[in-house]
Amino acid sequence: MNTYKRIVILTGAGLSKESGLSTFRDPDGIWARYDINDVATPEAFARNPELVLDFYNSRRKGAAGVKPNAAHEALARLEKDHPGEVLTVTQNIDPLHEWAGTRRLIHMHGEILKALCAHCGATEPWEGDLAIDLACQICNKTGGMRPDVVWFGEMPYRMEEIYDALGACDLFLSIGTSGTVYPAAGFVMEARRAGAHTVELNLEPSEGISSFAEAIHGPATEVVPGFVDKLLRS
Repeated sequence: MNTYKRIVILTGAGLSKESGLSTFRDPDGIWARYDINDVATPEAFARNPELVLDFYNSRRKGAAGVKPNAAHEALARLEKDHPGEVLTVTQNIDPLHEWAGTRRLIHMHGEILKALCAHCGATEPWEGDLAIDLACQICNKTGGMRPDVVWFGEMPYRMEEIYDALGACDLFLSIGTSGTVYPAAGFVMEARRAGAHTVELNLEPSEGISSFAEAIHGPATEVVPGFVDKLLRS
């Protein structure tokens, strides 16, 4: 295994599933129980903010009781011990990467433990419930406090920074993601165009499996620590 200088890691819901958090697109996942159009769009928030806030309040409570698993910890160890650059880009809105010790991290879909004011764009850490009558600490307007998560129809965060990293990386890892949601599903092709070695670490083959040069399938808590160990020994 080569010694890589710039590693970009993409993680998805499959990584946090083994910590007890539901995925979105599995047959028993979140979108099998809720309609996206009711809880995860700007239009839904404008139409029925109480329903949307209740949905995310419940998810925030669920995230509070979980812990990072061995895969999160292995990725934090890779960042700490690898001599080159390591950037983790996560589609997950949970805080498990940070809790495991990852520091160079982009939450491209936002964070469940932050609130965003729809009026002025201010963000702040938030662990309690959000309610429609809450006032923003910056602009003092009510009715706009929402979770700082990227809804369908909104642009993911820090995309220019992500594409710059993909264009410069020599190893791209995709971990625990279905390979169906863009723009993240296209990251592997961006990395390939940069000449990077591309690896899928997933419970089962994703829809984009043919785009990867290498694939290792199995539970994230098994395959990710094993791959990181080999990488750090190289």
